[in-house]
Amino acid sequence: MADRLQLCVIPGDGIGREVIPMAVDVLQAVLPDVALTYADAGWDTFERTGAALPEDTLAAARECGAVLFGAVASPSHPVAGYRSPVVALRRELDVFANLRPSRGWPVHGAHPEMDLLIVRENTECLYGGRERIEGDVAIAERIITRRGSERVARVAYPLASHMARPPCDRYARRARVPRLTIVHKANILRVSDGLWRDSCLTVAREFPQVETDEGLVDSVAYYLVRQPERYQVLLTPNLYGDILSDVAAALAGGLGMAPSVSLGAHHAIAEPVHGAAPDIAGKGIANPLGAILSVALLARHMWSRTDVANSIEEAVERTLSRGVFTPDLAAPGQPTVGTRELGQRVLAELGA
Repeated sequence: MADRLQLCVIPGDGIGREVIPMAVDVLQAVLPDVALTYADAGWDTFERTGAALPEDTLAAARECGAVLFGAVASPSHPVAGYRSPVVALRRELDVFANLRPSRGWPVHGAHPEMDLLIVRENTECLYGGRERIEGDVAIAERIITRRGSERVARVAYPLASHMARPPCDRYARRARVPRLTIVHKANILRVSDGLWRDSCLTVAREFPQVETDEGLVDSVAYYLVRQPERYQVLLTPNLYGDILSDVAAALAGGLGMAPSVSLGAHHAIAEPVHGAAPDIAGKGIANPLGAILSVALLARHMWSRTDVANSIEEAVERTLSRGVFTPDLAAPGQPTVGTRELGQRVLAELGA
């Protein structure tokens, strides 16, 4: 997407400030020429300045093109003037396609055969912020557009075409055929999900090499838990993708292992999926691998450096295979390490 190697780093709140430095260290070990710009956003920034996403932060993000975003804390009650800065940043940069890969990492509780990519529309659906009160009735408007649906489908299908995998178990007959599942609830939401379904199927006809099927979101959730190897790529509207990707993360080692990158025509935001985790913030035990794997996604999808992404992911795999775990990854009785030590072990696997 871009040739320049500039990165706007926004640590955010809570454990974001602990895991993002480790991700930056790993990125600089493999891409030492990346230029860093640091900026502020989040609840602490809002309390200090009155803006959760200051204009100078937004300007830095636009200038750099690539963003690494840590985590933000959010109040559990409405606060005048506060909106989620990462949601606002996604909308301002128009990063419309959110990629959430999940795989069976060698950690306690992970499903070993899991190898899944969720491609989620990132700017529409119920997350558009169109809510209102009319008397005793709360109304939220769900927005699905043909343009938004088709453009995210055109991101998903080329990715799906490269995700064929070796035969395994009952899916051996189709295992070498790239496969994408369009997720919807068009049997109930006939207008909005109907438009989503029809738009995605229109794009599907442009990619005959990819086997397309459909799944109702509740059925997909069921089979994702029961047989996660059933799926290769799930293409989802915003809300469904948000929920299903957390289910997938639970099957792949937990939220601490879950990376993501949001892509647009000119910008990308990499961010670990976990939140600010105030219950463990400052204890030095947060898992940095979601952040580290997020910069691998940034290298692959923003800078077209598949070699860099592969080297980071392989270093993470080797580290975990040696039994180096933060507390969220360990089985009962297994020894654990802290945030910094786990990051240092990944750096050692990279030869840094």
